[in-house]
Amino acid sequence: MGRIAGKVYTEATDLARLERRVTELPVNARVRVHTCDRGAIEGVVTVTPTVQAFRDAADNEGTNGVVKLEDPGRPGWTELVWLDEITRVDHLDSVTKGSSRA
Repeated sequence: MGRIAGKVYTEATDLARLERRVTELPVNARVRVHTCDRGAIEGVVTVTPTVQAFRDAADNEGTNGVVKLEDPGRPGWTELVWLDEITRVDHLDSVTKGSSRA
């Protein structure tokens, strides 16, 4: 993945919101993420997302992050979802932060 994001954030309130999303997406959790543009997407979190530095199309530096989802029932299917696009996370199993080690 490149280092270009659709949107980047620099304000403390935005960074805190992104960090909260990370805590809702532990590795191996089966989730349904609701997005502002693409509806609901279901999958298993393959790697705990991190908030990282990106640049936007205007070359402004800021922060964003992605979560990678896979679906064991659909081999080869993966989806990257920007953390800032997620409006809600529904957990579809019992995996919660701290109970899964990977």
